[in-house]
Amino acid sequence: MESKPLNTPSFKMRTRSSNSYKRQELKFGAAPHDILADFLINLNGKNREHLENVSEHAGTFKQSRLVESVFLICEVLRLEPFTAYQAIEILERFMINHIEEMFVAALPSGADGGKGDIYGSVLIKLSDKFMLLVFSCVQLASKLALHCRIVDNSTAVKFLQSLGYSYNKETLLESELNILKTLNFYINIPNPLTYVETLLEVLGYNDSDVPIKYLHKISQLVLQFVYLQRNPIYHNLLVATIENSAPSEVQRVKFLSVKEDSMLLAVSVIAVSAFILNYTTWDQVLEELRCITGINGESISDFSHIILKEIMGTGTPLKSL
Repeated sequence: MESKPLNTPSFKMRTRSSNSYKRQELKFGAAPHDILADFLINLNGKNREHLENVSEHAGTFKQSRLVESVFLICEVLRLEPFTAYQAIEILERFMINHIEEMFVAALPSGADGGKGDIYGSVLIKLSDKFMLLVFSCVQLASKLALHCRIVDNSTAVKFLQSLGYSYNKETLLESELNILKTLNFYINIPNPLTYVETLLEVLGYNDSDVPIKYLHKISQLVLQFVYLQRNPIYHNLLVATIENSAPSEVQRVKFLSVKEDSMLLAVSVIAVSAFILNYTTWDQVLEELRCITGINGESISDFSHIILKEIMGTGTPLKSL
C-alpha cells in the first residue's frame, strides 16, 4: 500500500445556493477557497517531509493508554479535540528527541554498564516527571489555536494537585521551555484532525450535496476510535497488505511510513464516516478523495475496510466495500 504525492488539488467549484453557506458557521468550514487550496498543498508537503524523515521510534508514544489519558485530560478541562491531537503529536516528537538526547549524553559516563543499563536509567529519570511533560504538551497545544481554550498555569497547578502532583508555576514554565527548546520551538505540527477537517472542507467545495456537517461529527468519532485502537488497526492492515499473519521486524519497520501517513489516515477516516452516514455516497466520496489527494482508491478502500471491521468488533468481511 502506498500513497501518491499530491499535486495541486483539484477544486471543482460550483455556484452555491444560499443554504450551502451555512457550513461556514462551523469552525472548520470558514476558510476561503484560495486559502484552503494553499493550506492543503502545505499540509501535503509537511506530510511528505515527515514520511521522508520518519523516526524508527515513531508511534512509541501513541499507545492506547497514553492517548486515552490525553483525551481524558482535555475532556475534563473542556478543551477542543484539536488540543488533544496536537498534544499527542507534540509529546511524541518531544519524547523521541528528548530520550535520544539523554541517551547520547549518558554514553560517555556509561563505563559501568551497557547500553541497556543506560537506556533503563534514562527511562527511570523520565518516569519521575512524565505526567508533568504530558500536561505541558497539553498546555502548549492549547495555545496554538485562537478558538481553543488556553490552559493557564493556575489551572494547571490546580489540576495536577487534584491528581496528587505538587508542581508550582515555575516548574510548569521550565517544563514548557524544555519542550520548546528540544523541538527548536516548532510545535505547530499538523495533527490528523487538521488533515481530516481540511479534506472535509474541500469535499464541501467540490460537491455541495455531501452532508459535510454530519460527516464532520462522525469523522471526529471515527478518528478518536482509530487513535485509541491504533496498534490493532495498523497491525491488521499490515497483515492484510503482506498477506502474512506474522510480519517480520523488517516488514514492520518498512510499514512505519504507512502508519505515519496522516493524509492516508484522514481520507480513510472520512471514507469510513461516509459509509456509516450514507452508504449510497460511498463510491462518490471515495472518488472525490482519490481525485483530491492522488491516493490510490484501493488503498483507501483497504484501510477503510480494516477500520470498519475493528469498529464492528468482528473479522467478518463487509459487503460491497
